[in-house]
Amino acid sequence: MIKYTLRCEKGHSFESWFQGSAAYDSQRKRKLVTCPVCDSTTVEKALMAPQVVRTDKRQGAPVALEAPPAPEASGPTPLMMAGESEMRSKLREFRDFVTQNADNVGERFPTEARKMHYGDIDLRAIYGKASAHEARELAEEGIEVLPIPALPDDSN
Repeated sequence: MIKYTLRCEKGHSFESWFQGSAAYDSQRKRKLVTCPVCDSTTVEKALMAPQVVRTDKRQGAPVALEAPPAPEASGPTPLMMAGESEMRSKLREFRDFVTQNADNVGERFPTEARKMHYGDIDLRAIYGKASAHEARELAEEGIEVLPIPALPDDSN
């Protein structure tokens, strides 16, 4: 199952679950995906942040992947859809929380995350850099990682 955040042509945002991306595409083509507010069938996927969920029950400090800092918002623009300004603000708040409360281990992120996962060093909140391949390997090992959001320039 996959959850998509969707947006209709009138800017209404909503979430819906699908068996997979092919199921979403099929239902959308057949006009079965409709906005719960205005019943529009002109619906597109909205911007979503990827998330890797831990599969084991081990408790520990969260780990995150570093993304480049995004420019600060100067307020909503006419091109922003309903709720987008608030979403960007929350994403910035999350990014700032991580960078202020976790250790930046830079390029050593995959190594440090593995050491904590396997009990070689004490658990602590960290962030740093990892390639997409390294992040996939960490997730396959059951190591929880979460990308730090990078926001597009607010004027785009």
